[in-house]
Amino acid sequence: MFFSRESPPNSNNSLHSTLNSNSTLTTPTSIANPGTKYHYYSRNRETALRDDMNSVRDKPTLAKDSDVNVGFYDLPNQIHRKTMKKGFEFTLMVVGESGLGKSTLVNSMFVANIYSDEYPGPSKRATKTVEVETTKVLLKEKDVNLLLTIVDTPGFGCAVDNSNCWQPIVDYIESRYEEYLNAETRLHRSHIPDNRVHCCLYFIYPSGHSLKPIDIEFMQHLHDKVNIIPVIAKADTLTPEECLQFKKNVMNEISQHQIKIYEFPESEDDEELKLQKQLKSRIPFAVVGSNYVIESNGERKRGRKYPWGVVEVENLEHCDFIALRTMLLKYYMFDLLDTTNNIQYENYRCRKLSGIGNERVGKPNRDSNKNPLAQMEEEKKEHEAKMKKMEQEMEQVFEMKVKEKMQKLKDSENDLQRRHEQMNKSLEQQRQELEEKRQAFEKEKAAFDTVSKDLEEMRRANTLEANSKEMYYSLEGDTTSVKSKSSVTCRQM
Repeated sequence: MFFSRESPPNSNNSLHSTLNSNSTLTTPTSIANPGTKYHYYSRNRETALRDDMNSVRDKPTLAKDSDVNVGFYDLPNQIHRKTMKKGFEFTLMVVGESGLGKSTLVNSMFVANIYSDEYPGPSKRATKTVEVETTKVLLKEKDVNLLLTIVDTPGFGCAVDNSNCWQPIVDYIESRYEEYLNAETRLHRSHIPDNRVHCCLYFIYPSGHSLKPIDIEFMQHLHDKVNIIPVIAKADTLTPEECLQFKKNVMNEISQHQIKIYEFPESEDDEELKLQKQLKSRIPFAVVGSNYVIESNGERKRGRKYPWGVVEVENLEHCDFIALRTMLLKYYMFDLLDTTNNIQYENYRCRKLSGIGNERVGKPNRDSNKNPLAQMEEEKKEHEAKMKKMEQEMEQVFEMKVKEKMQKLKDSENDLQRRHEQMNKSLEQQRQELEEKRQAFEKEKAAFDTVSKDLEEMRRANTLEANSKEMYYSLEGDTTSVKSKSSVTCRQM
């Protein structure tokens, strides 16, 4: 039942008089003021009131202007206060080859040391494979809080073979969409952190000629998943004429390969529209970054100093850095958030929920009006056919691997046999050489023994001869002495 409350004539209801002195409160309340009268209505009365309300909805009337403001004009202020209290989240991805100044540009864009000596940029952490790393930082500007997430990809384009080097980046972007989709389908979703990639700055090498094949392949694989803004890195290496021609070549190739880059929407304000057209004409932005503040013409400016002069980062005559920062952060940051949520994410969500996501690429969409049991039976048959096919493929792979293994074993056996024969031949050759050496040694030994025997006989003969001579001389001396003695004896006699 409906019930209404009427205040007594002499009641001092300040809130009621403040909101509207002629209105009647029709919402129920749990606190009854003294003197309040309740009127209860029957079901017929309720039905009649509902019919009256439906008739009013069917015939809308245009409200007339009045001096009385009911209060909904303050909705923008309410939204402003709520968003100011909540803050904003923005995820920026920077992709490009190592050494193109991505970290320096990010520091210059947000005037903060997001990358420092303690936490260097991706070019100083280059790896052999493409990795995806995130850096979160909380920035504050005029009471506006921005939770900034920088996603860098060290190792991109640095390998000899860059085939599918964009796949880890695609997987990361889709995983953030998947994470957000799962958070939306949960029972409690009071606050869902937004880690989706809202913008991708793709850094192009300043060759001065055209895009590389890796540039085209990357943008073709990601242009329907993220807002891509092409950026020509290190524009101070090109002359103004070279830079202008290079921009034309890049845009022609992007158009030729049907690559969808982020299109900055037009503003409704004439002055802003004129300025934005001038800035949009500079796409792709040729930028220069710098972490140093130098003094030029008596003013301190962020720039790069060369022997031939100074390149001012925030000077439109020198580069497009200020145009990129103005368009990205001042005018179109919210549009990037909105485009990511309403286009990129909705496309992924539609593909995922309709069953034609990555796991069903190339398959026709299911008939939503088909009997679930029949659909389950069909899926079961498909699954059995798929498993049978996988089993056959696995058997083929197994047989092929067995054949390869047997061939390797046979090759190894032949190799071992060959090595064994070579070793036997080598040993036989060594044995023959040793036998020849032994025979030569035996011959030398026999000759040596013969010579030694002859020498020994000669030595013995010489010794006997010497001994015989010595004995002869000693006997001759004895005979002489006997003769002398006998002669002396005879004389004495």
